[in-house]
Amino acid sequence: MKKNALLLILLIAFVSCKKETTEAFGKNDSEIVETVKPNDLGEQIFNGKGMCYSCHKPNQKVIGPSVAEIAKIYKEKGASITDFLTEKSKPIVDPSQYSVMKTNFAITKNLPKEELAALESYMLSFAK
Repeated sequence: MKKNALLLILLIAFVSCKKETTEAFGKNDSEIVETVKPNDLGEQIFNGKGMCYSCHKPNQKVIGPSVAEIAKIYKEKGASITDFLTEKSKPIVDPSQYSVMKTNFAITKNLPKEELAALESYMLSFAK
């Protein structure tokens, strides 16, 4: 009887000391990924670390051409905005502004492929 009581006490102590967790079953932090739509990510990059907003506005020429104009021309020509932002292709919208844009390549060339693709998707969404 004393052995049963001792086993019962040990079992209760063991169960009460178990680690409680709120993690999703079978997932750790590196496996839980928040899904962001490409255009939303592209907009975040455009208005954030890409610094695009400082020279480009959606429908208005400021320092550089408007995003709508860029999108229209790149879509018409079947060209890649990503290739331009990584200096794999020449400017096609306003070559006279190339030297001004060239300073931003330090930022855009270092963006991951997924972010560049999202940025291109966001910009092309302005094409009519």
